[in-house]
Amino acid sequence: MSCDGPVHLRRATADDAPGIAVVHVRTWQHAYRGLLPDEVLERLSVTRREEFWRSQVQVLPEAQRPWVAELEGRITGFVSAGPSRDEDASPRVGEVYAIYVDPECWSRGIGRHLMDHAHRDLRVHDYSEATLWVLAGNRQARDFYEARGWRTDGATRREAIGSTEVDEVRYRIRTV
Repeated sequence: MSCDGPVHLRRATADDAPGIAVVHVRTWQHAYRGLLPDEVLERLSVTRREEFWRSQVQVLPEAQRPWVAELEGRITGFVSAGPSRDEDASPRVGEVYAIYVDPECWSRGIGRHLMDHAHRDLRVHDYSEATLWVLAGNRQARDFYEARGWRTDGATRREAIGSTEVDEVRYRIRTV
């Protein structure tokens, strides 16, 4: 699969659910190897993720639907953002819920392009700050965020992924 060429960003439609699901599962299986048990990663289902993303895209207002990165008609990545879900957040704080790029297309600028777009989109929707949560041990993702100006804000949480508990740290950036 080629990851070279012009990437087009657009809002997702329900028809993009299969492509989003493939990217989501492939990225988890690659990026979280060693951070989550192999059994958890092997049980991930593209079919279940597709059902999830199809339902999300159908019920979300257009302004909160994920943005997809499309290359030659194929979804190579996506980013999802909107109002913060954190209890301590003010109404002016947005959140990047998810950003994933097919592992075969890493280091091609697609993730940077998606993150920059999400940042601008949050600013357009009047969020003065944005947050995101990342697995504490995911050094590659943390380096990616830090290279783009995101900084930890001291908040941590413990989340269950299946029967595994993981530690997450919160990052924050100004959008204005």
